[in-house]
Amino acid sequence: MSDIKLSKQETTKRESCYLKGGIAGEMADLSTPKVSDAAYELLKFHGSYFGYDRDSATERKQRGLDKEYEFMVRMKCPGGRLTAAQYIALDCLSDKYANGSMRITTRETLQFHCIKKVDMKPLIRDINLLLLSTLGGCGDITRNIITCPAPIKDGEHAKLEADAFLLAKHCAPKTTSYYEVWLDGEVVADYPFRPEPATGVNPEPLYGETYMPRKFKIAVGAPDDNCMDALCNDLAILSLFENHGKHLGYNFALGGGLGMNHNQPKTYPYLAKPVMYVSPDMLIPATEAVIKLQRDHGDRIERKHARLKYIVAEKGVQWIKETLERYIGRAMEDPRPQAAYAVVDHTGWNDQLDDKWFLGVPIPSGRIVDRDHEAIRSGLREVILEYGMDLRLTADQNILLCDIETSEKGAVEQILHKYGITLKEDMTPMEKNFIACVALPTCGKALAEAERIAHPLIGEIDAVMRRHGVQDENIAIRLAGCPNGCPRPYVGDIGIVGRTPETYALYIGGDFEGTRLNEKIFDKVPFSAIADALDPMFALWKEKRNAGEAFGNFCQRYGIAAVKQAVMDALEMDWAK
Repeated sequence: MSDIKLSKQETTKRESCYLKGGIAGEMADLSTPKVSDAAYELLKFHGSYFGYDRDSATERKQRGLDKEYEFMVRMKCPGGRLTAAQYIALDCLSDKYANGSMRITTRETLQFHCIKKVDMKPLIRDINLLLLSTLGGCGDITRNIITCPAPIKDGEHAKLEADAFLLAKHCAPKTTSYYEVWLDGEVVADYPFRPEPATGVNPEPLYGETYMPRKFKIAVGAPDDNCMDALCNDLAILSLFENHGKHLGYNFALGGGLGMNHNQPKTYPYLAKPVMYVSPDMLIPATEAVIKLQRDHGDRIERKHARLKYIVAEKGVQWIKETLERYIGRAMEDPRPQAAYAVVDHTGWNDQLDDKWFLGVPIPSGRIVDRDHEAIRSGLREVILEYGMDLRLTADQNILLCDIETSEKGAVEQILHKYGITLKEDMTPMEKNFIACVALPTCGKALAEAERIAHPLIGEIDAVMRRHGVQDENIAIRLAGCPNGCPRPYVGDIGIVGRTPETYALYIGGDFEGTRLNEKIFDKVPFSAIADALDPMFALWKEKRNAGEAFGNFCQRYGIAAVKQAVMDALEMDWAK
């Protein structure tokens, strides 16, 4: 074993003294805006990525200047739950320490951009004083646990939330390093998701000194509302209910993960596969077993091969189940029958079942900021200050404003409209369901634009859909600046994935319900030609589909190759050959 060359990240973790490393000293050294490679890796566990402004890098280099270094900070916010007071305080922090905006991620939390080194410790301390945290926001650890965000007051939604909160606390790392680095050793006792300190000699009895081989994602949901694309997670915990909300247990599906690399077929997206049924009393032991399986069997030599999906794909479901049974110490049932997958739309006005309402507000690309045409940040601030409503962040980067009285609905809408905020009724389904990642200039992995070109691209696609009379159809389109898959481009009807600074790979044939991967049909479509490429596809869909047939389902039935050929016949372009 000593002859095996582990990845440098594994060595960094092992030598970090449970994630402490030299972070505190490096962050206190303001003589340089940079951090070491080791600190870069460890900062991820603390909820931060270190990078630089990619827009200005070339010009600054030509002038003999160094890059504009900066940090991103991502919170842990289980289930996307925030109080009104927390939200307003975070909004203030975005001005004080970041770039005046917040961004909702596809894991139901917020992240802040363009933070300078000097502001990192004050920002993270202030977030903790709000009874929130950033520990595990990134890194080789259990990330933010997501669940259905809808504040519906019934037994099913209460159970989903309770389980998500239970797991968030149980799966949180126990190390005290986070508090030593950012809070001078002070522990925020009232933080609801801080686990009990370890009692044995091992400070991390679940994770060990090297934590996980790669990130680990958990979704807690139910098949009949797969609004968070549960099967894209390493562990999808699918609750089973009888009529009237009686909880029967869980189906565990393992191995979801969307990250890949262009031209590297050994990397690929994968959807979680059903493995076993778990009784209600076995939720914690079964979840621990999945974490231990990935911890012990994940690839610690090649990080691109380290996600749980590769173990599931290569070992098979039967091996996975038998291995989990050894960790659990008992035989487990096969998965039980469950409801068909569906996605419930939580935008617009929805009844909470307690004589109150919640309003789902679409937030383009999840960016809470004031723009020329839409002052989202100011509008949300005013309405939340006025009515004091708590809120939920969603996996499709929207916000749910909760606990609104019937008598308040008109005034709430009036405030949002005053700031130009577009609500569900004024959007097409395509626009409402469109997701884009951050990409340039703040993401170091981006190969092409995403968020910054989402608005014009939506307009071009909308024009094409209107031309063929399909603008009112539900369709999920996801735009990514690189192949890592943060906005889930490989599920849904259409995926658009950055290939080079000016071109994108085009994928079709997934489904709206998040149960099928799509397929690549073109490798390098110029950005200016994306809408042109979709034009003949939408024309064919309109002409040849069965009644009510969704776009992705049509592509599968008609044939992905046949749809591709229709584009090639219609467009005599080099990229379409």
